[in-house]
Amino acid sequence: MKDPIKTTAEAAENAALSERYAVRMEPNGSMISENQIVKPTANSRQLKQKSPVEWAYERIVMYIQQFEETLNRDEEVGMSLTGGDLGTLRIQGMGYFAPDLITFYGEETNGTKMQLIQHISQLNVMLVSSPKADEAKEPNRIGFKLATELDKPAIR
Repeated sequence: MKDPIKTTAEAAENAALSERYAVRMEPNGSMISENQIVKPTANSRQLKQKSPVEWAYERIVMYIQQFEETLNRDEEVGMSLTGGDLGTLRIQGMGYFAPDLITFYGEETNGTKMQLIQHISQLNVMLVSSPKADEAKEPNRIGFKLATELDKPAIR
């Protein structure tokens, strides 16, 4: 049986809905890149243009890079959380689930793992300086590591 005929809008929506992308840093410093196709379509690469969440992701990476340039050797980038006494998330990775969810991976200053998942319509990111996780090591500049992943081809 042939696939049902789809409108251009339906095809573009299916292409955007099928992709999940994330990059995060492991405690040993290695980068883990995830690009998952949730519902692949035969022509998603031809029709796909950047979704609003992809644009938001790339711009936040640039903001993180610029912010990290202002930090001293004893600080790393973190983000302040609202909605209670949640503290600061030390950013160790970022990702998105197209078309509209963005996520931040990290840990609180006490080592508690955290993951923030946010709809882009409610996206606010407050970058803050955070004490380094390991005082003996060089500060983790996650923005520059995330940016290197932007140019890599998608894993399909």
